[in-house]
Amino acid sequence: MFRFSMRRQARSLLVPALALTLGSSAVFAAEPDDVVAKVGSSEITEADLAFAAQDLGQELQRFPPAQWRAILLDVLVDMELLGQAAKGEGIDKDEDFQKQMEFVTLRALRNAYLAQKIDGAISEEDVKAAYDKEYADYVGPEELKARHILVKEKAEAEALITELDGGADFAELAKEKSTGPSGPNGGDLGYFTKGQMVPPFEEAALKLEKGTYTKEPVETQFGWHVILLEDKRQQEKPTLEAVSANLRQQLIRDLYAETMEELKAEHPVEILDEELAKADTPQ
Repeated sequence: MFRFSMRRQARSLLVPALALTLGSSAVFAAEPDDVVAKVGSSEITEADLAFAAQDLGQELQRFPPAQWRAILLDVLVDMELLGQAAKGEGIDKDEDFQKQMEFVTLRALRNAYLAQKIDGAISEEDVKAAYDKEYADYVGPEELKARHILVKEKAEAEALITELDGGADFAELAKEKSTGPSGPNGGDLGYFTKGQMVPPFEEAALKLEKGTYTKEPVETQFGWHVILLEDKRQQEKPTLEAVSANLRQQLIRDLYAETMEELKAEHPVEILDEELAKADTPQ
């Protein structure tokens, strides 16, 4: 019963290649050349399981990891059986099939080149060097930390300012009176930079000195605000860990563009189709 269900799952994975990467540790139990099964005279190895895992990585996520090897083996067995049947029918000699294989080979070569010569050429040292260059003179934007009390009417806000002038605690008033979502947290908005708040609110906050609040209500589309500025600081430089992925992607894009320019210089590209040639011409 289990085997029947497994084979049905395996057949559901016989779909067009997804070209997704899955860590090979999920399918390698031994050496890549170890033979795990035979179909006639053909052998299925651990390496074959790994390649199948890369091809079907996303689809495998539908199943528990403990089942992956067995599912992949069933996929490969079916592929061998159908592949051998196709050869027996002479399908591998068809002109269309030969053209398809040329395309598949070209795509595989492209992916291998990208993996080895583009992505694989970017080292951790390259990323660190890019980080040091990008953030050598980094000066972060100014950040403000504020609280506010939001009410519907201007008179309400004026009354709150009077209470604050009399020594009332801002956070407690916010908890009691504010209609905004930050009210239960004492009106705490945390740190924010320029452009993150609506203009009237931002302009009023920027004029405040640390530890002071607005002496006049501030109107926005949300209502009337009383704003307390708790802190001002420069945003800290991001850590290497926080930006390394983006830096790596940028280095990969730069190297890709540089490589393509070099390859086009070595192998000039001529577009013979007039319509495609027009589409390729910058407007």
